[in-house]
Amino acid sequence: MKNRSGAVGTGMANETLPVEEKARLADAMSGTVPFARRLSTKLLVLTVSFVLISALLIFPSLVASFRLQWLQQRLATAAAVSTVLLQTGTDQIPQAVQRDVLMATGVKAIAVREGGVSRLMVVSHMPPKVDMQVNLDDTGPWEAISGAADTLFFGGNSIIRAYGKVGESDKEFELILSDRRLHNAMLEYARNTALLSLLISAITAGLVYASIHALLVRPIRNFRNSMLAFAAAPDDPNNIIRVTGRADELGVTEHELAGMQTQLQRILGEQKHLADLGLAVSKINHDMRNILASAQLISDRLRLVKDPTVQTFAPKLLRALDRAVSYSEGVLAYGRTQEPAPVRRRIRLRQLVDEVHSMLPLDQASDIEFENRVDPAFEVDADSEQLFRVLNNLCRNAVQAMSADSESALVRRLTISAERVGAVCTIFVADTGPGLPPKARDNLFSAFRGSARSGGTGLGLAIAYELVRAHGGSLKLVESVSGRTVFSITIADRPVSLEEVRQGLRSA
Repeated sequence: MKNRSGAVGTGMANETLPVEEKARLADAMSGTVPFARRLSTKLLVLTVSFVLISALLIFPSLVASFRLQWLQQRLATAAAVSTVLLQTGTDQIPQAVQRDVLMATGVKAIAVREGGVSRLMVVSHMPPKVDMQVNLDDTGPWEAISGAADTLFFGGNSIIRAYGKVGESDKEFELILSDRRLHNAMLEYARNTALLSLLISAITAGLVYASIHALLVRPIRNFRNSMLAFAAAPDDPNNIIRVTGRADELGVTEHELAGMQTQLQRILGEQKHLADLGLAVSKINHDMRNILASAQLISDRLRLVKDPTVQTFAPKLLRALDRAVSYSEGVLAYGRTQEPAPVRRRIRLRQLVDEVHSMLPLDQASDIEFENRVDPAFEVDADSEQLFRVLNNLCRNAVQAMSADSESALVRRLTISAERVGAVCTIFVADTGPGLPPKARDNLFSAFRGSARSGGTGLGLAIAYELVRAHGGSLKLVESVSGRTVFSITIADRPVSLEEVRQGLRSA
């Protein structure tokens, strides 16, 4: 009881946490998570990485396209020069001018193929061999990528023969050139593309980070702080998460978390009350037993009195005192949630109901009728003491409800009846009281919440419910309207094992 009440009363009892756990909880509450372990940092790194990976995937095709476009521009320039030479004739243009043209275009030779005949238009120096040939009219993607990789990583001293048609001309132009300029241009393009990719990655990562931080990271951080604060002090209403009114999934999560924390806070409060009750009962239990022991000694002396009236009431007084001791222990056991298992025997229900009747506070002023409609031969397989407590709690609640009505013309009747269907016994407790209020019906059998009268604790129905459940049965509210309230107790007989039957036959 002390551990339970202490944990609830101080909100998780932080004093018992290890030093390392306290430090971790304090760091988490203050938000001082290391930068490398923050969720936002991980998202930033992942975003930059994914953008760079995307850039790397399209980088080969970009470089290959740049290489083909570069060669296509050189071929177009060569085609323009060749068209001029075809119209004016190569003899009309001085060799110095032709060399200047070749140097400006960066090629070593230009030729034109027409009608299957190739004609060399301009040449400065014919290399002994050609290392690579590029058909600009028919180059596949993989061929373009492999050629671009060869030029980018291994070029600079190779000779390329590029050929193809330009525009709508039926002539095919070709040129021979060193790949040094192409290699340098590709290196510059690759560097610029990489820098641009890094810039795009940084901008994209920043935008994605800002969006995700506002939409996800910040609400998740609020969830974390709220849960940690609630775990540290669940009894503080300020630690319940504030609902922002968002309509997305996180908004629904906020609403559900707030509802769960509110419900848990209420449950913890009820458990604290229950723990406090158990603690209070444990403190007074010793003195209560001493007082009851003194009363039992006095009651034992009453047996020596020869007065018939005293002889009639003395056994009842002794049983009442014994049950008072049992009740005090029962309330204490309920606070510890350790109700003893029932010791079931075959009992005559009518006699047990008569004992309940004798213990009820019924006087002539209350004008409450008690009817025992149980058949004298009716038997039930149950723990007699626990079943007495169940019936006594139900009957006392009924008597208290009917006594609250002051009108003399009202019918006040408490009736107990029973029926058996096969191995199942059902006991009915009915009264003509005002009925249960809605709050009591909604929280039926819940301690501190199911009381039907002001100032009540609701422990009677809660204890009765647990005792019946311990028998494997059920306690239900059959009907509750103004003028009639009926509870039913259903208990099935224990199954008889084959070994018990055989032992009974042997003994017979």
